[in-house]
Amino acid sequence: MSVATTILERDQPNPIPSEPDWSYEEAFSRNLGLLTQADQEKLRHSHVAIAGMGGVGGVHLMTLTRLGIGKFTIADPDVFEVGNFNRQCGANMRTIGKNKAEVMANEARLVNPEVEIRVLPEAITQQNVSDFLPGADILVDGVDFFSIEARRLLFRSAHELGIWAITAGPIGFSTAWLTFDPNGMTFDRYFDLRDDMERLDQLIALAVGLTPKATQRAYLDLSRVDLQSRRAPCSSLACQLASGVAAAEIAKVLCSRGKVKAAPYYAQLDPFCGRYCHGRMLGGNRNPIQRLKRWWLRRLWNATRQAH
Repeated sequence: MSVATTILERDQPNPIPSEPDWSYEEAFSRNLGLLTQADQEKLRHSHVAIAGMGGVGGVHLMTLTRLGIGKFTIADPDVFEVGNFNRQCGANMRTIGKNKAEVMANEARLVNPEVEIRVLPEAITQQNVSDFLPGADILVDGVDFFSIEARRLLFRSAHELGIWAITAGPIGFSTAWLTFDPNGMTFDRYFDLRDDMERLDQLIALAVGLTPKATQRAYLDLSRVDLQSRRAPCSSLACQLASGVAAAEIAKVLCSRGKVKAAPYYAQLDPFCGRYCHGRMLGGNRNPIQRLKRWWLRRLWNATRQAH
């Protein structure tokens, strides 16, 4: 019997200890001064839907829980594996083989015993997306980079329901993010995605649209990207960066604080290169410069595959 199996058999979910002195007001009191009391109450009664509880989704959940968000709907069909240890906050020896969404829901409850979390231990599909999004104030994208079909479905459904949506993901040692206003440019329009496109071209469009300045190209080894096994270089520090910028955008949207620059505005923060890139992409990925980048990346990808 393996060590992991032994741990799984003996590790049963621990009940949350009764803490009569716990209070929402005290737990999140240090947010005040950055947020007003009214802001904090708004967050307490806000509902965030997060699809994916892996690399970045789990960090999104914990960051937003500590911000004081009071309601969540989360989804993920996968279980934790050893290969998740370098970046996924719920991955450890006690959680191997356990559903990611269920594990992370328990982690959030340990921070806020009053939090309301609805857990879907399954992938987002056309059949269940209508059960996932209704009631949410904002959608946060934590879907695996390669799950382009689920990502398009989520953003399209959020737009139809009038829900704000944000994607903020780890890119190398950086994070790139885009916020989508339900009354503004759609996800498919910004990325120039169509149903008749090859999957590789859709993924290239996603990569180029997320990072128009592509700071990660200075150090990313493209040969380490494997489309078939859905593997690519990734790091914990980038997940932490992503959750920080996503939470800031979410706080602005939910509390009506500050200006939210929705798509076609984009941003990328890369502390490894010491760069912060942001701007407005006229036409999104249909911009002629973006089209050229997509053509070039397709050629580079093909050349890299042939070389290996």
